[in-house]
Amino acid sequence: MRTSHHPNALERPRSRTALEDLRMPVQAKLAAAWTSFVFLYAYVDILAFYKPGVVEDILVGVVWEFDITQTWALTALTLLAIPISMVVLSMALPARANRITNIVVASVQVPFAAFNAVGQVGEAWMSFYVLGVALELILLAFILRHAWTWPCRTPAPATSPTTPHRDLDRTPQQA
Repeated sequence: MRTSHHPNALERPRSRTALEDLRMPVQAKLAAAWTSFVFLYAYVDILAFYKPGVVEDILVGVVWEFDITQTWALTALTLLAIPISMVVLSMALPARANRITNIVVASVQVPFAAFNAVGQVGEAWMSFYVLGVALELILLAFILRHAWTWPCRTPAPATSPTTPHRDLDRTPQQA
């Protein structure tokens, strides 16, 4: 332990290596949020299998109020594929398209998530679904906030006192 004549000399010595708080790209934040959303969405459905009667209904071809048909399965897969695709799209799309896509898709997912909770109002497992939907809505709010407040690039000055002037926006014929 380091000795000092400072009044707080008995305090724990400060670490010489502080953790670096790196700036995370918006794309990575969005992809992580969509990944969390997909896991949460899937696990709410998986845990719902433990509700009494659910597996029995599935075995006779019924989910909630819907008959299990190919149309039902295609619809469910399509609805799940949207947030799943957002994981890769958040990393791959150019900034402007990325921002717009995240705002639109997250906005559409909000009422879809809320619809899932409304069907459980007054039911025995309502608290379970409300918690699941609340967590999904928090993630969607995170996505909307970060997509909406996506930082804009400020244009570099045409000339700088420390660097020679180079017009990078013009083609060689225009320069």
